Amino acid sequence: MNTSRLAEEIQQGKPFEAPEVEAFLNLTRTHDLLSGNAARFLKKHGISAPQYNVLRILRGAGEDGLPSLAVADRMVTRVPDVTRLLDRIAAKGWVKRERSRVDGRVVIARITAKGLKLLERLDVPLVEFHREQLGHMSRDELAQLIELLAKARGA
Repeated sequence: MNTSRLAEEIQQGKPFEAPEVEAFLNLTRTHDLLSGNAARFLKKHGISAPQYNVLRILRGAGEDGLPSLAVADRMVTRVPDVTRLLDRIAAKGWVKRERSRVDGRVVIARITAKGLKLLERLDVPLVEFHREQLGHMSRDELAQLIELLAKARGA
């Protein structure tokens, strides 16, 4: 029997039902491994992956900040309650929030100087971490992977 690497890793004795199933399970297993390692890396620096994601989004938004819903829409990995996530980040002093002057129902989140300093401390080490994770792949392979993953999301 011709078994794939994934089948061996998960000790599956029978063939996958379809290549789409095997591809999906490969994506899931790879995501779990890579994101778990990244979460442990970030935890050493006192921040969770969703918190880091929010800070990056708000840094990119600049001084204008973003409404909570816009932050939720830009998250790489969805979280069930962005408001609570912003509460926890604000409690650490990384983000400040205030009601919009135009529409009082809207809360605008902005990154603070303390949040910017944290990201600055993480910028280089995180790139190095990702290079360690994926550095065994060539630039062409990484470009191909990026293209294929984008294509998979576009289905």
